[in-house]
Amino acid sequence: MRFLTGLTWLLGCQLVGTVIVHLTGVPVPAPVIGMLLLLVVLRVRHPSAGGDGEGSVHVAADALLGHLQLFFVPAGVGVVAYLGLLRADALPVVAGLVGSWLAGLAAVGLLAQALAGRRSAPGEVPGGLPGEPPGGGSGA
Repeated sequence: MRFLTGLTWLLGCQLVGTVIVHLTGVPVPAPVIGMLLLLVVLRVRHPSAGGDGEGSVHVAADALLGHLQLFFVPAGVGVVAYLGLLRADALPVVAGLVGSWLAGLAAVGLLAQALAGRRSAPGEVPGGLPGEPPGGGSGA
């Protein structure tokens, strides 16, 4: 029963996200809006509100994650169906994939450096090894 309750919450947030996108016309995918709504719901209504330590959304998410590989089947079918189009436009597709991967890698790296710099103590070199003296050297 908890699985069905959790699945209802997940699909309900997805549905509300779809309705919001269709009514407002915002250029954001409906699943993203649904995930943001789910985040708000989970922050307002604590997931373990039932008192047993594991909420219904958590139970449903764990069950779905156990079958995550099945969610890649439609994407694989789409790639096979449009293989001719992908072959014709291979250079822009590969450039877009590599470019977006590099942009994501750079964004994560910059964010990690910024967060590491914010967490370091005064006088400590950001990213230094634990127990290493300030300045990053070994003292020799």
